Amino acid sequence: MSFEQAPRPGGTRRKPGRLGVGVIGAGRVGAVLGAALRAAEHAVVGVSAVSEASRERAENLLPGVPVLEIPQIVERSELVLIAVPDDALPDLVAGLAAVGAWQPGQLVAHTSGRFGTAVLDPARKQGAIPLALHPAMTFTGLSLDLTRLPDCTFGVTAPAAVLPVAQALVVEMGAEPVVIDEQDRVIYHAALAHASNHLVTLAAQSTQLLSGIGVERPDRLLGPLMRASLENALAGGEGALTGPVARGDAGTVASHSVALSSAPEDVREAYIRLAAVTARRAVQRGLLSPSQGQAIIEALAVPGEENE
Repeated sequence: MSFEQAPRPGGTRRKPGRLGVGVIGAGRVGAVLGAALRAAEHAVVGVSAVSEASRERAENLLPGVPVLEIPQIVERSELVLIAVPDDALPDLVAGLAAVGAWQPGQLVAHTSGRFGTAVLDPARKQGAIPLALHPAMTFTGLSLDLTRLPDCTFGVTAPAAVLPVAQALVVEMGAEPVVIDEQDRVIYHAALAHASNHLVTLAAQSTQLLSGIGVERPDRLLGPLMRASLENALAGGEGALTGPVARGDAGTVASHSVALSSAPEDVREAYIRLAAVTARRAVQRGLLSPSQGQAIIEALAVPGEENE
């Protein structure tokens, strides 16, 4: 797919194949991806930024790019990159369609993990080309994120005819595209959220327990352990499981359960439920015998409480 490039201010023209990009939402994701597209020699023609933090982010990552109102961005752009919270996306797209803002042949890409291209139907009905480009990465909103993009994968959804365009944009940002079917977007996003968000919760809870017994630098204990566990799990799957559940060490699990009876409720609940799930999966995969798995489940119950 090629685009005729309009002259830039001052009479110069963009490099053939480069797009005029408008960024709606200078949050942590939008500003970084806008900077990545700019590094690929696309021209960022405008960015929307409402809060002081987003304006500062736009100034740092997209220096010289004008801060514009959203309708102005859509009017000026060949590629509109929408990086807003998931719940705000449908109303934004529909609202712009209601005032006839979308243009035939215009690329419209959002960065939501939850949605595919159906959420962009109001723009598509006005002739725009819908793309879903979700970076499977956590963002700081700093230039550091640009150096992480080469290790990043994007979940890409697009109509078959323009899928190569979506994939090419991701490659130009230095990342790897992985095609996700429209109907699988929510499961895709749930898997990523489960892995990333709940890892943060586990780290925070373990830090809380260690701090509570006077450990001054819990990160020194947890960092090497969690990094090694993650790398081993990604490389070897559940065969990399270690610890008392993997050994069928019901006595140790029981001692944990008793000790955690005085811990914050959310910590105890997370430990018990995850240990039980881990034991059941270990049995299903032949890592534990059924009797060993049942012993672990029973060990999780503190005397006087209902067995989980």
